[in-house]
Amino acid sequence: MNFAVVFPGQGSQSVGMLAELAQAHPVIGDTFAEAADVLGTDYWQLAQAGPDSELSDTRITQPLMFVGGIAVWRALRQAGLPKPAAIAGHSLGEFSALVASGALEYADGLKLVHRRATLMSAAIPAGEGGMAALIGMDDEDVVTLCADTTGTRIVEAVNFNAPGQVAISGHVDALEKAVVLAKERGARKAIMLAVSVPNHSSLMKDAGEQLAETINSLTWHEPAFPVVQNAQAAVPANADAMLESLRAHMFSPVQWTQSIQLLRDQFSVSCVVESGPGKVLSGLGKRIDRSITNLPTESPDTFQKAIESILESA
Repeated sequence: MNFAVVFPGQGSQSVGMLAELAQAHPVIGDTFAEAADVLGTDYWQLAQAGPDSELSDTRITQPLMFVGGIAVWRALRQAGLPKPAAIAGHSLGEFSALVASGALEYADGLKLVHRRATLMSAAIPAGEGGMAALIGMDDEDVVTLCADTTGTRIVEAVNFNAPGQVAISGHVDALEKAVVLAKERGARKAIMLAVSVPNHSSLMKDAGEQLAETINSLTWHEPAFPVVQNAQAAVPANADAMLESLRAHMFSPVQWTQSIQLLRDQFSVSCVVESGPGKVLSGLGKRIDRSITNLPTESPDTFQKAIESILESA
């Protein structure tokens, strides 16, 4: 059985995350301690103490989720997880995937993600940007809705998470209009999200270009296995293509539905292991293709089940 590993992004964090798993796998605590040495912030303490409002601050969330993804990945590998057919990460999770593949050293990934979080937080004045979720509309209809709403203020379809589940991003006032219009056009659900940054929209272009300077300054390596990147839902042909996609990542849509479909079609993946806190991606995976088995790993029980399922089918 071919399997893939995927890494979650913002939205999967929670107070107390990975506490039980860390007791069973000390490498998780070691990975967070290493992050504290590199960045000078105790993300483990933040994760365990909260509050939720602090964990939702993108300047905290991004490094926290990056470290969480790599911590669980290291634990999985120590527990005997074989080499996957391919890997991917949702939004921020792409950075975890690149580090897991060996394309970038962990410490450099930490610094890059910290820089990303800082730039995104400062990209637009407080209160002006945000995101919303639309449920029950076709992708094409959401794109049309955004085009009909955008004028001098911007709203764009940015996260194609699963069939009938798309996140939009842009100026708050334009988003609020889009939410009302979506309900009028038959959306089953249309809600503003507790996100203060217009992630993956064109409003992030200047920040993305600044991040590209940091990307260019780092030492990159050939990945040990294929990485499906968000912007094109494709495996890059070479290192230059990988970095080109990553440089556009901050202001390009997340093509998650297509990424999972690519894992299925190109790599014959029939099982996906979610490496990190929560089980958001496992839930999306069920919506994308129910024939693919999704295995979260956020607790000792689910972690052990994932390892046993992969090893039994190897």
